[in-house]
Amino acid sequence: MLHHISLGVTDLQQAGAFYDAVLGALGYRRVFEDDTAIGYGIEDGEDKLCLKLRPEAQAPGPGFHLAFAAPSRAAVQAFHAAGLVTAGADNGAPGLRPDYGPNYYAAFLLDPDRHHIEAVINAPA
Repeated sequence: MLHHISLGVTDLQQAGAFYDAVLGALGYRRVFEDDTAIGYGIEDGEDKLCLKLRPEAQAPGPGFHLAFAAPSRAAVQAFHAAGLVTAGADNGAPGLRPDYGPNYYAAFLLDPDRHHIEAVINAPA
């Protein structure tokens, strides 16, 4: 359904370091970059998430978050740990979320610009 999503960030270098770490833990990587943007995905030139330098950027309000598919529970844990050491903030430690389903395993972070992000796998352990 979605082709890609763009997020405005106030510090592209800091945001890039954060997303390199958290998305790298999930198997994604930088697929392009220039002076004002960094794209992430799997294939070169085919970004699914684009960070755009916008000094006036503000994170959307309550109710908005991005959930990234994780290949394993270990990847969800690595995502969370990587975010905490690269200017992110905890918004929910890795663990099962039985309210979302019996196998819904997720972790939640706030990125340096306070965007709400999640890594999730919804499969038996």
